[in-house]
Amino acid sequence: MKPLALDAMGGDFAPQETVAGALLAASEGVPVVLVGDEARLREELERQDGSLPIVHAPEFISMEEHATEVRKKRQASIVVATRLVKEGQASAVVSMGHTGATMASALFVLGRVRGIERPALLAELPAHTPSGKVHVIDAGANADVKPRQLLQFATMGSAYAEHVYALKRPRVGLLSIGEEATKGNRLVLEAHALLKKSDLNFIGNVEGRDIMTGKADVVVCDGFVGNVVLKLAEGEAKAIFRWLKEALEQSTRAKLGALLLKDALKRLVARLDPAEYGAMPLLGVKGPVFIGHGASDKKAVKNALLRAAAMARSDFMEALAASA
Repeated sequence: MKPLALDAMGGDFAPQETVAGALLAASEGVPVVLVGDEARLREELERQDGSLPIVHAPEFISMEEHATEVRKKRQASIVVATRLVKEGQASAVVSMGHTGATMASALFVLGRVRGIERPALLAELPAHTPSGKVHVIDAGANADVKPRQLLQFATMGSAYAEHVYALKRPRVGLLSIGEEATKGNRLVLEAHALLKKSDLNFIGNVEGRDIMTGKADVVVCDGFVGNVVLKLAEGEAKAIFRWLKEALEQSTRAKLGALLLKDALKRLVARLDPAEYGAMPLLGVKGPVFIGHGASDKKAVKNALLRAAAMARSDFMEALAASA
């Protein structure tokens, strides 16, 4: 596999955490090339006593800048990293930087897959499914969509679950306010009709409470709703941890119980930790692109690179091109 191109200047804690995460991924056998200011990256590598190849990019796009800066800053780290994928020198691009700039760079440099009108972000949430997760698409790329675009999102999400996670005939659910086909707004009603006629394994509408129960492997919605679902899940996980900690510190008996449950609690925390998932793939562009949270630490960066490697090693891109 060709190396993954990491936008090492992207993120609130770059380049310290991006370099550290890249070194962790490399220690697990994932080839990584750092893209960014060469002097700063070499200095950081020396500080962390590591070694990775570097592709120099003299510019970067800050969180305060507009996404359209990718058209002006042709030597920005995210643009250079994306260009490496376009030129076949890298198998995927990963960035914890400006989400809009990463999406714009993917569209500007790589372009859309034929048959896909709008790329979408796919989020993974822990769930009682065979893979241990549920794929929610779109998770924030498109606030306003058309019914046929929800069908395209469903096609991409299903292909991802099948070809990256080896799920046979992933169950696809449409997020709505009721299970009945007559429930939902105009967008959902029209999308339901299209999904029902498709070749996907469409199981009908699913409600918010069904997302993590294992009823569906892929849950489809517009990006506005999907991003609310994602942020709600992250916030609820933090609240649960806080309530659990408070409960386990209330008495000596509770503290003893916590000691007995220590390993199980650690597994629970790991399963709900957003850093375990690292980044979200942007599906629908001609190459693997992963976008992480700006506040990502080295653990999140490492896991983002591992996820990108899994997609790059799969036949997802070929399958999507054939099905879209």
